[in-house]
Amino acid sequence: MKASRIAAATVAAGSAVLALSVPAFAHVTVQPEGTAAKGGYAVVDVKVPNERDDASTTKVEISLPADHPIASVMPQPVPGWKATVTKSKLDKPLTMHGEKIDEAVSKVTWTADGKGIEPGFFQKFPLSLGALPENTDQLVFKALQTYSDKEVVRWIEVPQEGQDEPENPAPVLKLAAAAEDGHGSASAAKTAGKDGATEKTAAADSGDGTDTTARVLGVAGIVIGIAGVAYGVFAGRRRTAA
Repeated sequence: MKASRIAAATVAAGSAVLALSVPAFAHVTVQPEGTAAKGGYAVVDVKVPNERDDASTTKVEISLPADHPIASVMPQPVPGWKATVTKSKLDKPLTMHGEKIDEAVSKVTWTADGKGIEPGFFQKFPLSLGALPENTDQLVFKALQTYSDKEVVRWIEVPQEGQDEPENPAPVLKLAAAAEDGHGSASAAKTAGKDGATEKTAAADSGDGTDTTARVLGVAGIVIGIAGVAYGVFAGRRRTAA
């Protein structure tokens, strides 16, 4: 009886934890494929789960941060969806590859050609972004999710550190530390080349040493083997003579 009560309590506790954890995984999120480093380029996935049992998601709108505009934004084609890119004028032009850019993508909209995201499924919408800003640790993307019954869920509440997660949090992309600049990378490449040559030579030397050792041990083994056989034959003859 006591074991049954413990088992029942464990199941109940597990169910409660699961019920509390499910909503955290049901939000619209922006997740990098690999690393999203400051000043670099990255591919991110706008992950959209369907939270309804009786309706499909038919449209997804993602707004890019106006306070940190990104010069290059390109959606990857997704079967069954049409992507529309909206650009806006910038208050402060950006410089990219030596050229000034006075407008940038402010919103990307995906509209379903068919059934969309059905209940029990999710969809990823890849975006290529760059160059990522260097003066912030994160980017906030506000999203709108439209269902087939015309309901619109607004994922626009910005999470605040030290506070409970809002009911409809906006997707947040965390940025990693900036990579080395071009000169640093070039120097590193040269150094790596020299080190690589040294390592290659060391590896060759090591390989030669290993081969020599193997040969010596092999010969020693053969000699020992022959000596053992000779000893056995000699011992046998002595026993026979005796």
